[in-house]
Amino acid sequence: MLDTIQYLLGAGSGVLVGFVLGLVGGGGSILAVPLMVYLVGVPNPHVAIGTSALAVAVNAATGLANHARGGTVKWRCALMFAGAGVGGAFAGSTAGKSFDGQRLLFLFAIVMVVVGIMMLRGRGKAGNPDAACHRENAPKVLGYGIGTGAFSGFFGIGGGFLIVPGLVASTGMPMINAIGSSLVAVTAFGLTTAANYALDGLVDWPLAFVFIGGGVAGGFLGARLAARLSETRGRLTIIFAGLIFVVAAYMLWKSYAATF
Repeated sequence: MLDTIQYLLGAGSGVLVGFVLGLVGGGGSILAVPLMVYLVGVPNPHVAIGTSALAVAVNAATGLANHARGGTVKWRCALMFAGAGVGGAFAGSTAGKSFDGQRLLFLFAIVMVVVGIMMLRGRGKAGNPDAACHRENAPKVLGYGIGTGAFSGFFGIGGGFLIVPGLVASTGMPMINAIGSSLVAVTAFGLTTAANYALDGLVDWPLAFVFIGGGVAGGFLGARLAARLSETRGRLTIIFAGLIFVVAAYMLWKSYAATF
């Protein structure tokens, strides 16, 4: 059981993650697990992963509502991708629960490095606004969904950094549609992972609630600031990617020392 100070740190961590998500977009939730482990002091890495999966899912659902109002979600593709990936997320999270916690953190840190690199890459082609999911590309969409779902479930992360390019590669849709549509999958994968971890008592519900509350407040602040700093968001993304590399290096050092 955590103490009051740790729950306050959890709320503050939620504010930070939400703020980063609102400011620079995808990738911010990758900080949830290291913040829970190394700042809040959650002793069990699996509890940190299960709890962060729930928080990430709720944050994604909030973002999904905004994108849905803006008409950027291609629902057929989003539901196909997410539906296929739920099974993968369940299988991945089951494997993650049985994996040594410190080794899982070590691999998680490597994933963080990959996320940072992908954030620094360009957005690529404009895409086809009329892209849709149909019989011809369904196997590709479903295949990407299963793969990213398993990856997301294993590490307890939203996986948007893989879902977005997966949607683009399998359908050719524009980036803005891929981002909006990806949030359906992020929500579904996060809830699946959290539910699987909760079955074994690996979700700290009070911590999840304060983290989510902080995330909502931080997301509102980050979105407002992003509107004012729209011309410098590319630079902010570079700075945030650098922060991810620093945190990943710290996690590699701590988890390696505890494991090997």
